[in-house]
Amino acid sequence: MMMERIVDTLRRWREKSDLRNTLSRMDDRQLADIGLSRSDIDAVVSGHYHRSSVHGA
Repeated sequence: MMMERIVDTLRRWREKSDLRNTLSRMDDRQLADIGLSRSDIDAVVSGHYHRSSVHGA
């Protein structure tokens, strides 16, 4: 049980790291194409991003 929690935590950390790296490698135009700006990356990765009406939601 404890080992499963550790493995799950590591898996989630790796997924977030991969997502942050992928988004960070995009240029500003690519980010805009998917409705994001560079300043949104941390919120997206942490799961706290909420698309506002400014982004056309």
